[in-house]
Amino acid sequence: MYQSSYSEVLENAPQTVRSNERAAVLHSIRLLESAEQSGLDSREAIEALSFLRRLWEFFLVHLANDENKLPDKLRADLISIGLSILRESERVRTGEAKDLSALKEISQIIADGLS
Repeated sequence: MYQSSYSEVLENAPQTVRSNERAAVLHSIRLLESAEQSGLDSREAIEALSFLRRLWEFFLVHLANDENKLPDKLRADLISIGLSILRESERVRTGEAKDLSALKEISQIIADGLS
């Protein structure tokens, strides 16, 4: 079949992978901004939080993979950030947190790091 490991893809085109990751994070920020305008009880908020959760679950799986060649400390830091994003998005979803600013700020820092 046409299935490659994440490390094979990364070795073949690291700039493309980073660019795609950055684009996905920037898309999550746009969704969060739309959700902010529409309100935390809106369909846009549900879509933004759902996308953000799927994105970070994807990142976390690949960060935890033994084939990931990022330095261990960086991987651990990114995993910690990802888990924090998942916790904060759950707090927003349940109404415990009342805004999306932390999620947007952290996402922007990640996007900047991927450029």
